[in-house]
Amino acid sequence: MDGRLRLILDRVAGAAPRARPARYERRVVPERLIVGLGNPGAEYRRTRHNVGFMVVEELARRWDMRFKAPHNHARWANGVIQGVPVAIVEPLTFMNLSGRAVGAALKESQLSPTAMLVVHDDVDLPLGRIRLRFGGSAAGHKGIISIIDALGGQEFARLRIGIGRPAGSGDVRDYVLAPFEASEAEALRDTIERAASAIECYLTAGIEAAMNRFNG
Repeated sequence: MDGRLRLILDRVAGAAPRARPARYERRVVPERLIVGLGNPGAEYRRTRHNVGFMVVEELARRWDMRFKAPHNHARWANGVIQGVPVAIVEPLTFMNLSGRAVGAALKESQLSPTAMLVVHDDVDLPLGRIRLRFGGSAAGHKGIISIIDALGGQEFARLRIGIGRPAGSGDVRDYVLAPFEASEAEALRDTIERAASAIECYLTAGIEAAMNRFNG
């Protein structure tokens, strides 16, 4: 990756959030769980598959929520968003084992899956589009498949972030594990900001209101 492209994508994805020592973390009992999906490690940070991480990190930045040292296969940030106590979770199990971390997070938070929103990439939506929904199948997404398998059901909200498909007959696996192009940086930045706003709407007004406002 050349230096110019790295600089642009660093500005979009942001620097890796630093963990705050546990003794400084505000103790918040969450009413909602916001889960961003991705793969751990610096080599995956700017990739399309990690756009779920990018969105929840933007949400955490807006509300000054800092990630704690990892536990239960995930990184956590607790705080209050527009009056709603929230835990933001990033599984560190790699995408196809996301259910392990999500199941542990729900158990620790003492929340049901219906109180959870999962943010993930979607190759069936073009870059710039987002789509909220409640329940339904995984549509082939390995992270959602893992979560459904771990929970034994589909009853949780999702926020799908469009990343588009590879041109021609390009391999989808290679595509999602590749960094965004420099030409996509502005659209990506706008999409991340709109997705974070959609989560705020979901928290305060509910899934139906958020769908009506952001799915158009």
